[in-house]
Amino acid sequence: MLTKNEIKLIAQLKQKKHRVLNSLFVVEGVKTINEFLKSSFKLHQLYTTVVFEGVNNLQTLITESELKKISFFSSPNTALAVFKLPSLDFKTESSGLIVALDTVNDPGNLGTIIRLCDWFGVKQLICSTDTVDCFNPKVVQSTMGSLTRVNVVYTNLKSFLETTQLPIFGTFMDGENVYKSSGLAMDGVLVMGNEANGISKDIEALVTKKIAIPRFGDLQITESLNVATATAILLSEFKRNA
Repeated sequence: MLTKNEIKLIAQLKQKKHRVLNSLFVVEGVKTINEFLKSSFKLHQLYTTVVFEGVNNLQTLITESELKKISFFSSPNTALAVFKLPSLDFKTESSGLIVALDTVNDPGNLGTIIRLCDWFGVKQLICSTDTVDCFNPKVVQSTMGSLTRVNVVYTNLKSFLETTQLPIFGTFMDGENVYKSSGLAMDGVLVMGNEANGISKDIEALVTKKIAIPRFGDLQITESLNVATATAILLSEFKRNA
């Protein structure tokens, strides 16, 4: 049975400051919870309407009405788990393709980009410190478990790019057509910018190769692509040219 303190704690974990304060975050849905249970993430407590095998004393059986009280979603999916926040240790990769995000604000975009990194085999995702928290419940949900397989690091993006020896690719409207570019490297950093403003001026100054996804529409009036959609297209091209 749920206690008032448990309900209060889970509600607080919707906010980053309380996730940091308690070193906890929420995962919802059987499939996603199972992904986290199979990973190195440590379970704090599981609240579920069905029994999970192997969880033992860390699960609390609750009713559907109790689940609705603690779920962050309008249609709760069987279970809600609270996991311990991992330590996000920064380690510089010297090879392979890295995706870097410059102030991406939308949780859905970040979650999708994490899934894309997982799909295309990108092991490390570098985020500016003002990018949305990857343990935001909406981000966690939209990753569908991919957060367990992609190393997400928050750091001073400018400092990272200033010290990396890898080529730095950035997306700009006046960049080279990515479908005609011969310089796509599997060892490099692909920078994706903010939803409204793109890549900031400080970061743009560090880009060594500007690339663009051309518009094929007859009117040519669409201003830009969604950042997650653009990431999918670019990762596909980088892998195709590998």
